Amino acid sequence: MKKISWIALLISCCAVVAAQQRPNVIYIYADDLGYGELGCYGQQKIKTPNLDKMAGEGIRFTRHYSGTPVCAPARCMLLTGKNGGHSYIRGNYELGGFPDSLEGGQMPLPEGSFTLGHLFKKAGYTTGAIGKWGLGMPQTTGDPQRQGFDYFYGYLDQKQAHNYYPSHLWENGKWDTLDNPYINVHIPLNPATATDADFEKYIGKTYAIDKMTEKALAFIKKNKDRPFFLYLPYTIPHASLQVPQQYINLYKGQFDEKPYYGQNGYAPAKYPLSAYAGMITCLDDQVGLVLKTIKSLGLDGNTIILFSSDNGTTFNGGVNARFFNSEQGLRGLKMDVYEGGFREPFIARWPGHIPAGRISDLLSVQYDMMPTFSALLAQPIPVVTDGISILPELLGKSGQQQHKYLYFEYPEKGGQVAIRMGKWKGVRTGVEANRKAPWQLYDLEKDRSEQNNLAANYPEIIKEFDVIEKREHNHPHIRDWEFIDPKIMKK
Repeated sequence: MKKISWIALLISCCAVVAAQQRPNVIYIYADDLGYGELGCYGQQKIKTPNLDKMAGEGIRFTRHYSGTPVCAPARCMLLTGKNGGHSYIRGNYELGGFPDSLEGGQMPLPEGSFTLGHLFKKAGYTTGAIGKWGLGMPQTTGDPQRQGFDYFYGYLDQKQAHNYYPSHLWENGKWDTLDNPYINVHIPLNPATATDADFEKYIGKTYAIDKMTEKALAFIKKNKDRPFFLYLPYTIPHASLQVPQQYINLYKGQFDEKPYYGQNGYAPAKYPLSAYAGMITCLDDQVGLVLKTIKSLGLDGNTIILFSSDNGTTFNGGVNARFFNSEQGLRGLKMDVYEGGFREPFIARWPGHIPAGRISDLLSVQYDMMPTFSALLAQPIPVVTDGISILPELLGKSGQQQHKYLYFEYPEKGGQVAIRMGKWKGVRTGVEANRKAPWQLYDLEKDRSEQNNLAANYPEIIKEFDVIEKREHNHPHIRDWEFIDPKIMKK
């Protein structure tokens, strides 16, 4: 019996060693964070020491893109590895309303989707998603637990995520009541009569970000002895401008700011510039807590942590992108296919594997994560995707494949198409109203702010863009998103 016990113990130990050789993966996703809002990307007014340190200990990308410049479809493209011409979800297709009683979420991922969650589960990982989902509610096919995730905590409906002091969050399909009253963040104040007490009505007791980090650290600790994948899509710094007072106090008095009364949507804020800066520093602190926990558990050398954002800085809710130089001189904001709308920070850290202090100008995109993780795990992808593995670039190895081009298609804000090919950037806007809207062409090596349209000088490139658009555009499953093919465009 003792001999059998020793054999069993040996097998168990070997299994643990084998498991630990497979790296844990944590993918942290900010919400509406601009390309230039971190110190390591040139930010001068907002403090982000943890992310700056993470970049110094790993690799920082300078030409990395989201799949599209708005929330729900960006998440869909990240999780399924599809570009804007192939993705099932291409816009923010809202269901239900803002009150708790009308919570309906967004268009759900369909049955049969293959997500990053599925990829990691097939490789034997425990999977968790904590933060903002936006791809389906319970009792729909888009429920995260039906889409490859063993555990979920956070906002399922991204409209609910407009409020950082919600009455509830969701845990594995169940309502988790928080110590907050219901707050309607879309009621503006009257500037002539607003008092401090009026502003305080938008502040609750339990901050959603704190709950997310609490659950994330618990997930990491629970799964420390087996490989795990944690998708961590925080809601910061998406409006509303709500953050605990200590973060406002970090900046209050540094900026010449006036109250925001909610006139451009979302919650009023007495110190909007300080609140916005404080939210980004708060996000940075959460990253610091994750890094600290990983180190304390002895997982540092066996955990790859990645950080990016779903799209660029927003244009409403009291956010002032110009004041913070949020896009570092890039043109456009959230909902634009100009560079400021969806060129994103991207940082990756894995001590002993990713060389420290590297800066990469590799052309890459978030739908590259599916083939990258496939290569990392040696786990095949059973569906067609649009990305390439950037694992060689991450690890500082030779043989990195290059994108011939990146294709972007976005049906909202008038219908927009963009193509990135080498130094060239092609853009078409207003396509819904004018299917033959001309291409704009920019040389991003000389004109990163996309001001000098060179389309008339390079007709051969324009012809190539026409061919790419025709090749990459598949008909969406709803007419609202068809703005390219006149046969089925909405009238």
